[in-house]
Amino acid sequence: MQVRAHRYKDRDFGSQWFDDVQDRWEYEDFLRNRDWRENWISFDCACYDGGLLYLGISSFDADIFRAFDPARGKFLDLGYRAVADPYDAKFHRSLVKRKKDGCLYGAIALFHDIDRYYEAPGGAIVKYDPVTGAFTRLPPPVPHVYIQTICLDEQRDCLYGVTFTPERLFRLDLATGRAEDLGPVSSGFEFTQGQNIALDDAGCVWTSWTVTRAWQDSPGVDSKRLCKYDPAAGRMVFYRTGLPRADGSPGFAGLDGLFNIGGGVLHATGGNGSLYRIDPARGTAELLGTPIPDRPSRLSSMALGPDGAAYGVTGGRGRGEVIRFDPRTGKYTLLGSVAAEGVQCWQVHDVVMTPEGVLYACENDNPYRSSYLWEIRW
Repeated sequence: MQVRAHRYKDRDFGSQWFDDVQDRWEYEDFLRNRDWRENWISFDCACYDGGLLYLGISSFDADIFRAFDPARGKFLDLGYRAVADPYDAKFHRSLVKRKKDGCLYGAIALFHDIDRYYEAPGGAIVKYDPVTGAFTRLPPPVPHVYIQTICLDEQRDCLYGVTFTPERLFRLDLATGRAEDLGPVSSGFEFTQGQNIALDDAGCVWTSWTVTRAWQDSPGVDSKRLCKYDPAAGRMVFYRTGLPRADGSPGFAGLDGLFNIGGGVLHATGGNGSLYRIDPARGTAELLGTPIPDRPSRLSSMALGPDGAAYGVTGGRGRGEVIRFDPRTGKYTLLGSVAAEGVQCWQVHDVVMTPEGVLYACENDNPYRSSYLWEIRW
């Protein structure tokens, strides 16, 4: 395995995060500190198209969209500054390509707090044409509210998205530009959504929801459950089921990633990077295993490779490892550490596989330095 780290920003912050930032700084502190505002970035999502890797980036400086050219090993400025709003914090898991027009669509997520609610316009849908280089900002589907993730339904020509805060599911008709609020997925007692949402083979869009139990202080250990919007029926379906906890204890694990990687089912990750298979007809989840059970881990994204297996990076806290998962058998194999030139990958938020079988991993939330884009070859 050959691993290379591509550095868009490369600032070493040492122990500043733990000495000064964590639990002390607020949104305004990042804006005032130029070093952190410009250099503390994450790669949150990616979309590969036409030989370029398009990247959604977290940035307090509204520098949230770039491309990477693998042939030249260079990051490209696409001119997003010309259309950026100061509250544009990131494309979280929100970057898709629409085949109908060949354009990319991204959705804006937030960093600011609710004291800026009326000042901030809300999460726009941003359209980018790779041929002309033109940007178009579509109005926020929910005014003043920002968007954590979107997915594209090519057949119905619409986008689905989940907002934060509050957490609501919406549908955007791309032909008409009309947005429809499909309702809440969280009571507000706790954060419920995973990193992304996904369509099953019937065109239903899946996420998670939480119960309230307003008569007590906590919603309970079984509060995080699965749900879907069924476009054929025009309604939400809220299941009483969730992801079983890997240790066998009562309750459900929190959802992290959702994937449609074939076989007529969905796959998911959650808890301590555990893998699950979901039956879309019943909304039930089967635990397949926990690749790294003995330390804090996550597995937020997987992408299909040319061999029919899905690849991702599991682990975390500076010890990311490539995983190969066969959706046909439910078996997985750890292939090695994501490290290069003495530097370890902190954790990975999204991955993309090229047609040639090169895996790109988006590192995020590194407290010690700027996050990198990692290239992995075999």
